[in-house]
Amino acid sequence: MFKKEIRVVGWDDASSPRAPGSKVTLIGAITRGGGALDGVLSTKVTYDGLDATEKISRVINNSRHKAQLRIIMTDGITFAGFNLVDIKELYRATELPVIVVQRKMPNLKKFLSALKRFEDYGERKTIVKHAGRIFRCGEIFFQKAGLTASEAAEIIKLCTTRGNIPEPIR
Repeated sequence: MFKKEIRVVGWDDASSPRAPGSKVTLIGAITRGGGALDGVLSTKVTYDGLDATEKISRVINNSRHKAQLRIIMTDGITFAGFNLVDIKELYRATELPVIVVQRKMPNLKKFLSALKRFEDYGERKTIVKHAGRIFRCGEIFFQKAGLTASEAAEIIKLCTTRGNIPEPIR
């Protein structure tokens, strides 16, 4: 159903000091399926902040690659400590479906408990709930917004050429 060289932008964060309020670089690798790297996007987000959704959507929407992009893929919903990406809002803001890839099944109860240390816990809990149901595709797990679980699984398989992790977030 999807072209083998579907354009995907995969987001992950760079290593950073663990200091609340510091800036952390996010890198968006634009690939053609599981093959060629076509471009790189970047932005900075606040460690433990809540600006990842807005920053990623702004960079994508202002990119010369936007017209060719078909999917946003993220390595989890947390970047820069506990800076959460609201995948429903990211989908709405960019009009591109979102696939969140996770290497192992997250322990949501433990994760939500860790978020209780934040004053804006209610907002963070809502973002986690927006990510929705967790599905399995081979050895990895995923969540999605803007497409069906079977479509997301097909895209994950198209983009996975080495090991278990899709190339856009590798």
